[in-house]
Order: sequence, then structure tokens, then C-alpha cells
Amino acid sequence: MEKLVRDKIPEIIEKNEGIKPKTRFAGKEYNNSLKNKLKEEVKEFLKSEDSEELADILEVVYALGKEKGLNKEEIEDLRIEKRAKKGGFDKKIILED
Repeated sequence: MEKLVRDKIPEIIEKNEGIKPKTRFAGKEYNNSLKNKLKEEVKEFLKSEDSEELADILEVVYALGKEKGLNKEEIEDLRIEKRAKKGGFDKKIILED
């Protein structure tokens, strides 16, 4: 089971289960691991609709942004700019054709 986990997960496993999990540093595969993690978190949200999963999705998005040289504020600025140009989803419009 190889998957990217949050930084404190190995400590939590060790504390709660009394075992030291085997871990390694994600080097070149970090970006792909983040993409896989994003898919995992989106699937979990779609299945459970748990609000905490939205926070997990954002955490992965911020990490992906950081890999592209963007901080949270820059991502938010891009979101606001795109919303100004194309709108949001407030009107709940479905394009049928």
C-alpha cells in the first residue's frame, strides 16, 4: 500500500497502534502522488459527501499549487479572476445543448 499521506500520519499510527510504519520520501513521484491523492479525496467526497473531505481536497490543491510555484493567495486570486470572467456556479445552470 503505497500512498501519499499527511505529514503527521506516521506519528499517529505509531501512537495509536504501537507500530512504526515504513515510510520513504516522495521524490520525483511527488507530483503524480499528489494527483492520485486528489483523485482519492474527490472519490471519498463523492461517496460520503463529508465536509472534511472538502478540506482534504483543498489541502491537496494547495500542495499542487505549491509545486507550480503558487501560494494559497495566488490560487485564490486566480479563482476570483476566473469567476469575474466566467461566473461561478451560484445560478445552478445546466447547459443542455
